[in-house]
Amino acid sequence: MNVEELLRDTLREQAAEQLPLRAGFADQVLAVRRRRRARRLASVAVATAAVVAVAVGVPLLDGGKDDVRPAGVLDPGETRAHPDQSPPRELIRAGDATMAAYYTTESVEQTARRSHTTRTYWLLDQRTGRYEKDARWSFVAVAPGLRTAAVLERKIPARRIGLLDLTTGKVARWIQVEHGVGGVAFSHDGRELVATTYSADPDVATRAADDKDGTSFAMPVTMPRTGFYVLDVASGKGSWSKVGSPHDSMGLPTINVRQDFAPSRFGQYVWAGLTSEPGMQFYDRHGYEVPAPAGERNLKWYVEAGLSPDGKRVAGDFAGRTMKTSSWITDLGTGKKTEVHGQQLLAWAGNRSLIAWDIGKDGGSEFHNRLVLVTIGSDRTVPLSGFRKGAGRDAGRWTPVFAESR
Repeated sequence: MNVEELLRDTLREQAAEQLPLRAGFADQVLAVRRRRRARRLASVAVATAAVVAVAVGVPLLDGGKDDVRPAGVLDPGETRAHPDQSPPRELIRAGDATMAAYYTTESVEQTARRSHTTRTYWLLDQRTGRYEKDARWSFVAVAPGLRTAAVLERKIPARRIGLLDLTTGKVARWIQVEHGVGGVAFSHDGRELVATTYSADPDVATRAADDKDGTSFAMPVTMPRTGFYVLDVASGKGSWSKVGSPHDSMGLPTINVRQDFAPSRFGQYVWAGLTSEPGMQFYDRHGYEVPAPAGERNLKWYVEAGLSPDGKRVAGDFAGRTMKTSSWITDLGTGKKTEVHGQQLLAWAGNRSLIAWDIGKDGGSEFHNRLVLVTIGSDRTVPLSGFRKGAGRDAGRWTPVFAESR
């Protein structure tokens, strides 16, 4: 059986298998995940870049008229896999999730103790179905429907946000901002942007004075994050809210240097991750703290998949209970948890299937992983990409950015 057939069988199996979820297990997290979480300096941003063949469900750059793009490299619902490619050269997609882009990172020493990490993006060329390097941007986020991307130029904090037309590769319009922006995220319906503002570049790290091996970082006394904008995509208008940096009882920051804001699923709130309990903080549109809304209390900011498309399940942290590598899925109606294959859940391909990072069947290093399609209630995993090499910011390490191609 070839990969294409296996992928189709997996998605059919997802619809056919309606197994009951397992009884709730203790929410244990392996040490490897704790180490990974501690190392993460970047927040979970949102998806990035492009694909074709669907009616656009978000406001267009000309102010909101309906638009239907012609069929191109992809038919709706079609699945593409390239398990021999790492980084991928050609389109990867499963169900409703499309790998719209990927990026690599490079850390450049500025002084003996300061380094600057930059991203380089490869965006999906909608005409050829191949990923092409686009070095213009420091940060990219893509709206649902895969028509428009929000982009930031190389120097951040940026004083303008570009709206990139992904069918032409050109910036159709700029949104000017008073407060410098370091990260952007689209709302679930694509009609609004949440832009995180910073007083300084959040991708600059300072090593501790006694650091011997280049792995320890000093926490700045003043964190650079200042607040967030909520902007209407069609008009570019919106408001800015000042949000101070949260601290613990000892006065230490409870956020990373880069800790971007993102919109809640239903759009009325904005949230950001915390490095200590409760793990996430929600805000109203004026920057006031609010309790976590129902349905989003189980979210973990560093688990990128988040809520399922139907809002009934939430992707969780590393489990490893009955499998060598697995993650938790929580049923929000019952609170029950079940395990699904995968080290790290990245995007929902359907209501019962997800794209994840996972290692090979023969085990090996946690960093020697590839994209796979997994299904709740099934032992089958389907490879979508080749294996990544190295660890951390090593050459050859790439990070996928997924978008919902509805």
